[in-house]
Amino acid sequence: MKRYLMFIALLSYTLIACKQEAKPTEVTLEETPEVTEVIMEKDGIMLSTNSLATQFEDARLSLLSPVSGDVIYPDSVLFRFGVENYELGANTADPLSGQCANSGKGQHIHFILNNEPYTAHYEAEFKKQLPAGNNVLLAFLSRSYHMSVKTKDAYILTELPAGDAVDEFDETAPHMFYSRPKGSYEGEDAKKVMLDFFLVNTDLEEAGYMVRASINGVGFDIDKWQPYFIEGLLEGENTITLELLDAEGNLIPSPFNPVSRTISIKY
Repeated sequence: MKRYLMFIALLSYTLIACKQEAKPTEVTLEETPEVTEVIMEKDGIMLSTNSLATQFEDARLSLLSPVSGDVIYPDSVLFRFGVENYELGANTADPLSGQCANSGKGQHIHFILNNEPYTAHYEAEFKKQLPAGNNVLLAFLSRSYHMSVKTKDAYILTELPAGDAVDEFDETAPHMFYSRPKGSYEGEDAKKVMLDFFLVNTDLEEAGYMVRASINGVGFDIDKWQPYFIEGLLEGENTITLELLDAEGNLIPSPFNPVSRTISIKY
């Protein structure tokens, strides 16, 4: 009996010791450190990027209606999109959703017509009015915090002639479309503002192109297509201008290049 009690005591000690030495091999989302890289800092404005965004490699967006050849009237057009491997209305479950302005309505489609400010759509079917003439539509999947999904199947680019229209847009040429920032930012959302644009038929690096982002006149030359975060914006109005440039610093011919937006900041 004495030997049996000693064996039980030794076994209990061994189990407790093993439990104390065991360490988890996985890090939960809340414990994941913020991976931020400062790209440039000029005149009190800092541009940085972050590698923690979910990539959604299999996400797919398609335009089901209208299709090529449809007669389009400018007063009301029904748009129907196909969305695969991506959930509209869901909050994007990665750390960046808590580091910048985030939509409480979840993931959505950015609908950009003629490079005007986008409208956000949280369902795959909706109606829009189109101006008369030839319209250029870029639509892409967006995370809940408005960062575009930059994969080859996550966007559509098409022309929508409404009424009499002259086709002067080259869909095969390089183009840049402005996405963020947009509108007004207050409080915590104003401290870290996302800068995001969408490229078609170029990825900057392969062609040696770059995007020059001028923030209140302070220029930043960007040679990698990824989202950035702006810190140090002024209270009140701020102007962002984007230019798509070739390897020699010349503007790439496009009806949407350059583009400027004015946003409002309130701390």
